[in-house]
Amino acid sequence: MLKRTVLPAVLIILLGITLWAFKQNNRNNDSKEQMLLTAIGTILEQKHYSPKPIDDNFSKQVFKKYLETLNPDKNIFLQSDVDYLKKYELTLDDEIHGAPLNFYPDASSIYLKRVDEVMQLYKQILSQPFDFTKNESINLDDSTASFPADEAARKELWRKRLKYLTLDQYTDLLQQRNSQTKDSSIANKTDAQLQQMAREKVQSILDRSFNRQKLIFTPQEQFNDFVNVITDLMDPHTEYLPPVENRGFEEELSGRFYGIGAQLKDDDGAIKIASLITGMPAWKSNQIQPNDEIIKVAQGADQPVDVRGYAVTDVVKLIRGSKGTEVRLTLRKADGSTQVVSLIRDEIVQDEQFARSSVITEGDKKIGYIFLPEFYVDFERPDGNRCSQDVANEIIKLKKENVQGIILDLRNNGGGSLPEVVNMVGLFIKSGPVVQVKDRNGKPAILSDNDTSVLYSGPLAVMVNEFSASASEIFAAAIQDYKRGIIVGSDTYGKGTVQRTLPLGKPLDLFSGQTEYGTLKLTFEKFYRINGGSTQLKGVTPDINLPDEYDYLKLRERDNPSALGWDKLEKADYSTFNSGINWSAVEEKAQNNIKSDSAFNILIKNSQWLNDNVDKEYSLNLENYQKEQNIIKKTVKQDDSLTRLKTPMNIEPVTEDRDKYYNNSDSAKGNRYLQWLKNTQKDIYIKETVAVVDDMVNSK
Repeated sequence: MLKRTVLPAVLIILLGITLWAFKQNNRNNDSKEQMLLTAIGTILEQKHYSPKPIDDNFSKQVFKKYLETLNPDKNIFLQSDVDYLKKYELTLDDEIHGAPLNFYPDASSIYLKRVDEVMQLYKQILSQPFDFTKNESINLDDSTASFPADEAARKELWRKRLKYLTLDQYTDLLQQRNSQTKDSSIANKTDAQLQQMAREKVQSILDRSFNRQKLIFTPQEQFNDFVNVITDLMDPHTEYLPPVENRGFEEELSGRFYGIGAQLKDDDGAIKIASLITGMPAWKSNQIQPNDEIIKVAQGADQPVDVRGYAVTDVVKLIRGSKGTEVRLTLRKADGSTQVVSLIRDEIVQDEQFARSSVITEGDKKIGYIFLPEFYVDFERPDGNRCSQDVANEIIKLKKENVQGIILDLRNNGGGSLPEVVNMVGLFIKSGPVVQVKDRNGKPAILSDNDTSVLYSGPLAVMVNEFSASASEIFAAAIQDYKRGIIVGSDTYGKGTVQRTLPLGKPLDLFSGQTEYGTLKLTFEKFYRINGGSTQLKGVTPDINLPDEYDYLKLRERDNPSALGWDKLEKADYSTFNSGINWSAVEEKAQNNIKSDSAFNILIKNSQWLNDNVDKEYSLNLENYQKEQNIIKKTVKQDDSLTRLKTPMNIEPVTEDRDKYYNNSDSAKGNRYLQWLKNTQKDIYIKETVAVVDDMVNSK
């Protein structure tokens, strides 16, 4: 949940803290990183909603978490490395407060040295065949593991892990051979040859992963990781965003960025052009074609960066930038030749992440369906996309189609802008409070919709799941508290905190809001339902529960040890909506249907079973492993089958949007829209929600 800092007085106060911290450190001629860390530490202590004391105890937590962040599997560092680094265990609070930065450079240096050792180690182990007839096992739950006592213990850890990875690949190859025709390339391979192929595949994957890690784990990345260990210990949503990451955050929130208009793909380690957007710089150049491999990326006349070994996300960060700036791509063409192409970045609108709607025809009724992937807002442009306005436009389209009810799908919607939630709730109620917020001083405030007009007053259902968070939870809670609509799905994520982005350092330009050291995304408030309860940890419990395969997995806010706690405020003054719907009858009928539905009953059983079998011990015996995997694969396959309807629903785009689906000038984008429509037509959860809305219409 994000609020942009806009009030001049607030800006002066917060920037004053930042500049003060930089000034204090300048007198000691310390590094930029040291000044930045001290500034961030000062802001955390003085402005975070519920700061932990930055003391020796906090230092211990940072020490432990940074080593685990570098090596979560605990198979690279040795215990002797941890023992050596223990000298820093009680000094990290001093480093945050201005002492010289020694821990993270020392730890990172040791880590990179150990990575080189491990790369030689896994190559040595993979050079010899494994014996899959032995009865041994591996435990993949690293949460309670210790770092290996010595090199022999580390080698044994890697032997088992590599055996497990090879066994997984080998099992797949055996299955492929059994299903292939006799003249296929794999049909005549022996077991020994298949195992060698499996070991080579595992080594290729590990080589790519470790080489990328060595490429991107620069001193700057080491510092960024260290800072984010510190911020994460305050709470999971306080985060340091260096300039490139902050740009990506702003792009995601606004749905706009400046780039070349090309989609990239990973083709067995090579980064290639997947498709071009019609009318954008890459397409206009007439020099770039799909399947061209990107070898290097340069910012204007700067020295190019060799991106071989990078991941797609790494290359995307290099290609995107500011409007009107130059990026040079060195490409390997299909004929093997290389070519340098100069492009000027232009604005790319990611309209696929904006709200979209369709019409579901069920019997004699038409139900409107609106999909909203996030609560986006474009802070930089007065005429930029805002989800509340876009949803309003979709409602207008649906009303033209004469729909009798509307479904708003907020599943997997991780949140976004707080003001947009207030505006969007206002589309469905006359006026009144939407959400309560409280700052670190305990001062509550109420954010209200003051527009008495109602855009849509008919039957409404809101779909949520365990990945609906923050803004999604505020919206669902307000609709539920007002009795304005019915909430359908599973318990939501449980994020009840508000973040604000604080700029660090000098502005880079007058237009983008980017600053030289990035921003700090800081938790400074908590929000509460209008009924007084917080959504923090508890989330929103739907009126109608639809079981899914993730119900029992530890994926929510309450499963994060640094999450803030739950509390409540006084209830706000509001009146429920008079819908004329018999809510209890609708909910009772739906729950009875779900209880008697064999698909949902199997999903509940499978979800419990999968949760019990996560991070357990896996057999490294081929026969036993195959039996285990067959059960898991059958369970997952059954879940996929159960959540997809055998007979698709009748769902079509609204009349105004048909060309976007069926006649899109960007054929790749048009195909993605059609694939989304196809997936929607087979979604069992939408089907069940349609039945709920149908009952609401009949009840009213």
